[in-house]
Amino acid sequence: MAARKHFILAIDGGGIRGLIPLRILETLEARLRALGKTAPLHRYFDMMAGTSTGGLIVAGLAAPDPEDRSGKPAATIDDLRRFYEVEAREVFRRRGLLERLVANPLNPFDERFDARPLERLLKDRLGWTSIASALTRVVFTAYDIAAREAVFLTNGRQSDGSRPEDYYFWQAVRATTAAPALFEPVRAERIGPPGGERVLVDGGVFMNNPTLAAYLEARKLGWAAEDIVIVSLGTGATSRRGYSYEQAVNWGPLGWLSPGQGIPLLSILFHGQATTAAYQAERLLPEIGVSQVLRYDGDLPEGAEALDNTRPGNIIELNGVADRIIRDNTASLDRLAEMLSERED
Repeated sequence: MAARKHFILAIDGGGIRGLIPLRILETLEARLRALGKTAPLHRYFDMMAGTSTGGLIVAGLAAPDPEDRSGKPAATIDDLRRFYEVEAREVFRRRGLLERLVANPLNPFDERFDARPLERLLKDRLGWTSIASALTRVVFTAYDIAAREAVFLTNGRQSDGSRPEDYYFWQAVRATTAAPALFEPVRAERIGPPGGERVLVDGGVFMNNPTLAAYLEARKLGWAAEDIVIVSLGTGATSRRGYSYEQAVNWGPLGWLSPGQGIPLLSILFHGQATTAAYQAERLLPEIGVSQVLRYDGDLPEGAEALDNTRPGNIIELNGVADRIIRDNTASLDRLAEMLSERED
């Protein structure tokens, strides 16, 4: 008898472009329903991993609803789509220089966005539930700027088999979405021993595509490589917009962080890591026996790369990217839904 497969969902970072992987999950959910499977998505994935906006999606789908004890997730696909298409406008409302001066008169070059609207939304939706209470295995990437180390916020196991540190879901999402220069770092409380806190920023600074992190966490749980199927969702990639020497040579520190240029430093870091990790996973994981690695991603049109562009026209563009990915991968998504449907609800 064949061993039961372990399905892992891994979602890249990308700000507002999180709408793209969300739409792929939307069509996957619709395909499952067409096969008579109506359970929430967390019931079909043994692990969900996310960086930045991917972490926000994972938390919505895998955190328990704080007002419900029946195992209902904190958010539905429809709830999350409303966030990206409507509510994110408030989260990504740009603060002008005067507003930043009032908020922090000693530093007029404070972070671009006020974190409070996002924190209110996360607290309202996730409450004070902790990662240990997740409805499936979860992994969030973050970087501790005080300890100078990568951090994986998870309810899995440490390498020695012990339990990892526990954190509140809402703080884990704030941490993994705290992109430098856009949002201030978060002080994430450790729940239980050893206590204290970590000072965390966006995991995209070292791992915008969390596929390899998810695989390593799965191995800590004792899952055999040949029993693992990884579904990796990108937030769109662009090969069209490059930066010439003439553009970059005179940027200086402010130019590398210029919103008008699409924040080149973050754009290059996040894009470079995500595409490199996708390449490595596609070639390395099958060689070490992983059953399947399914990657769904697509090309971004000109002007759609920005992490914070919530204008209606850009939302239409991002939906168009998702539509093309779904169209071009119809057969693969159908097969994936069939594999997932064989699991018990």
